[in-house]
Amino acid sequence: MIKSTGIIRRVDELGRVVLPIELRNKFGIAEKDPIEIFVDGSSIVLRKYEPNCIFCGSTKKLVSYNDKLVCSKCAEKINKLAEDVEE
Repeated sequence: MIKSTGIIRRVDELGRVVLPIELRNKFGIAEKDPIEIFVDGSSIVLRKYEPNCIFCGSTKKLVSYNDKLVCSKCAEKINKLAEDVEE
């Protein structure tokens, strides 16, 4: 559901838009935090970036494997699959 904030900002000559402090505070966005940009139909969606598992999307107990993030549950499933293939 999309909810209007009543806040309007202009895009500057470099394509930048300033996020109001009220929105940054509400969503815990600090200076230099990464923001993800999505397209949903004809809408542009901004979301604070949180690293997540490439398989299930979980943000908990992540490990890096070949520069990809995988949660511990998915890593266990992958290990089990690998063991099954070896048998």
